[in-house]
Amino acid sequence: MTPQKLIDTLSDQFSQLLANRPDLPGQQELQRQMRSMLHSTFAKLDLVTREEFDAQQAVLLRTRERLEQLERRLAALEPSAAETAPPPSPPAAVDSDRQT
Repeated sequence: MTPQKLIDTLSDQFSQLLANRPDLPGQQELQRQMRSMLHSTFAKLDLVTREEFDAQQAVLLRTRERLEQLERRLAALEPSAAETAPPPSPPAAVDSDRQT
């Protein structure tokens, strides 16, 4: 449910509650203030729609699967790379007598 739909639903429920009490003064003003308060409250929250959440969850799942595939490939390549790699060469000696 989007924040706007939630605000509308809560506002409608509040209106129905007030409709049962016609003797209360300022019902319209109270409804307007309630709607404004709901808008400001939901604006402060970092909400996403269910569709956005599901889309991001699908992207994360694909990314995780790809990462696992790459980890398996790397694990398979590491032993063969260690066998074929030449031994490390000794560090080069520095000639201190050489002029620059």
